[in-house]
Amino acid sequence: MAGTTAAYGAPEGAPALPPRISWGAVIAGAVVAVIVGLMLNVLGVAVGASAVDATSGDTPSGSTFGIVSGIWLLVANLIGLAVGGYVAARFSGTADDTDGILHGLSVWGIGYLISAVLLGNIIAGTASTAYQGASSILGGVASGAGQAASAAAGPAQQAVQGINPQALIERARTALQTGGDPARMTSEQRNAEIGTLVTRRLTEGNLPQQDRERLNQLVAAEYNISPDEAQRRVAQVEQQAVNTAQEAERRAREAADAAATASATAAYYVFGAMLLGAIAAVLGARVGTRNVHTVRRTA
Repeated sequence: MAGTTAAYGAPEGAPALPPRISWGAVIAGAVVAVIVGLMLNVLGVAVGASAVDATSGDTPSGSTFGIVSGIWLLVANLIGLAVGGYVAARFSGTADDTDGILHGLSVWGIGYLISAVLLGNIIAGTASTAYQGASSILGGVASGAGQAASAAAGPAQQAVQGINPQALIERARTALQTGGDPARMTSEQRNAEIGTLVTRRLTEGNLPQQDRERLNQLVAAEYNISPDEAQRRVAQVEQQAVNTAQEAERRAREAADAAATASATAAYYVFGAMLLGAIAAVLGARVGTRNVHTVRRTA
């Protein structure tokens, strides 16, 4: 159709609508927000360091430092986002409240992205420095260990030369002989079989009746006590092992529950901080929009 365009349906020669967002204003506001927040955080670090007085002992406690630092970090970021939203709204030149709010939200989003990139670079640099330091330490330890091993090689070789291989084989064979009469077995044989049965009891959860009787006999012969006393001691040790395992499981569950609760709490705090940051950026942008509107009306 003559006089119109198929894409927009607007008359030919009509003035084009200006873009509703100024990316230059948004980026400027985000940079200002990050810099203002960083500057205030540095100020907080300076004030906190000034509060430390190791000579008089009047230094606040660690918990107080943590609470105050968290509050100041939140306040500094909110102030930075509010200033950034104001700057973006003024630079955009818009007098529309909706456009100003959108500029403030854009500053909020880009500001958090810039902060995340900066924080990631700091963490990566710290990790790299720690890795290099650990590598240097481990290299020194390895070098020292090599020198110590070289120094100890001579006495160790002399000690090995004084060992009778046949005696070692006989000792190992004697320790592995199990299943005989407990009264005629050596202490090493009894302890070896006791260790095997106890390991099976702890790993499998229970022992057959025959193996339980065998364990009682071995304990009675090893410690020269009556079978009834041996059975009582074995039962007592088993109960202690069960109680220990249950206590370890309970502590593991409590630790997992505490970790989950701490993660959830931290996530809620982060969400709240980000929500407050968005509100601060929007309020700053609205103030900037109102100022633009006032300037245009007075002009």
